[in-house]
Amino acid sequence: MRQQLGRYLWRGIKIVIPVWLCGVIALMAWIHHVGTQNQPQASDVIVVLGAGLNRSGAPGPALTRRTHHAADLWEQGLAPNVICTGGQAYPAPRTEAAACREILLNRGVPAENIFMEENSRSTEENALGTLAILQTQGWQSALIVSDSYHVFRAGMIFDTYYADTSVQLALGPVPSSQIRTGEFYIYSLAREVVALHWWALKQLLNISATYVPIL
Repeated sequence: MRQQLGRYLWRGIKIVIPVWLCGVIALMAWIHHVGTQNQPQASDVIVVLGAGLNRSGAPGPALTRRTHHAADLWEQGLAPNVICTGGQAYPAPRTEAAACREILLNRGVPAENIFMEENSRSTEENALGTLAILQTQGWQSALIVSDSYHVFRAGMIFDTYYADTSVQLALGPVPSSQIRTGEFYIYSLAREVVALHWWALKQLLNISATYVPIL
């Protein structure tokens, strides 16, 4: 009986794993596709999703390209205001939002048009912190800026948290051509798939946690 059960289990595994792998590849392809749809819409505010700093507090490559892309969109007149998001993570001496603000100021965005969300540690917390600013300012639309590989998941998260609001959301992905290497881009797509598995599990089990260090 045990041997028969083991054979059935092994057969099931041999079917499930290839199907799952095909699903992962399809999901990576779809994430890439969404990231290529660069059609930003005019909004009340541009939201720059945070990314890591180095030990000196200088913005890393992801935050740098996201912020410069946001500045480009601001220069094009797509929104008068910008929200910088991201808290402080050890060992960086300042918040991600502060590093974003510095780049924007150097690009000519007026200080009075830059708003700060400095407590978030994840994309979910970016969404929650940004929503509080939007509601305080009375803004009704937001253009979400992040890397092309990230905007699919970011869009899902923002749509979920903003579902009961009247805020209109649009995506402004940084072109994938700005990613430094193809290997890093593939790694980033794979990491997004892992994060999406966690997001699906959260929704299924109604888990309230909004931050997981490895994601």
